[in-house]
Amino acid sequence: MKQLQALIFDVDGTLADTERDGHRVAFNKAFAEAGLDWDWSVARYGELLRVTGGKERIRQYLSEDHPEALEAPGIDARIRELHAAKTRHYVAMLQTGAIPLRPGVRRLLDEAEAEGLRLAIATTTTPENVTALLEATLGSDGPYRFEVISAGDVVPAKKPAPDIFTHALEAMNLPASACLALEDSDNGVRAARGAGLEVVVTTNDYTRQQDFDGALAVLDGFGEPDAPARVLAGPALPSPAVDVATLRAWHAGAQS
Repeated sequence: MKQLQALIFDVDGTLADTERDGHRVAFNKAFAEAGLDWDWSVARYGELLRVTGGKERIRQYLSEDHPEALEAPGIDARIRELHAAKTRHYVAMLQTGAIPLRPGVRRLLDEAEAEGLRLAIATTTTPENVTALLEATLGSDGPYRFEVISAGDVVPAKKPAPDIFTHALEAMNLPASACLALEDSDNGVRAARGAGLEVVVTTNDYTRQQDFDGALAVLDGFGEPDAPARVLAGPALPSPAVDVATLRAWHAGAQS
């Protein structure tokens, strides 16, 4: 039986609640800056989240709401430009401290490092977004706390394809059986399971009603000692918050 050696974190919705009041707002700022009348409401953005990747999300929106735009000359470059502008706005928001880590994340990272677990990231968001979030919330050394950051277009197929997790595993030279993925969405669960990983899910407002079939456990967050996490599916939580001991036990149970 493989012992737990590494945790692989998703970013958006897992490390921080970035989607509704972060990425969505940044997309709308990019659209307005470009003179477009597109505006993604909270509900509409929730629908678009079924597609992973920002450029892919713009393309999906156009296919559904403005199909004629996809026929315009240079649309691929236009989408890339809009996404780059969105990233610029998003990074600027992060630098104001507007998007904190989710409760329990910093504690769990500290515990994992203290106990010798290796840390990695596997996400469809761009590397610039990841670095900006980690620096804004964990300080200038934040990105270096993660041995591997697999992000954005480093692989051609995004979640729910398993490629981004496979990339992280290969970079760490670890088998999937020695790692645990931490995710927030059904697409993330499918991607992690496709790479052979066990998964623990912490839901958010956008993902709470999704189907997390195949996850080890589903919770409403990582929790803190004075603000307990709530188990939505899976084994009982032996303490108020998700800690390394609990993750080791859940991982070992799945391996047996």
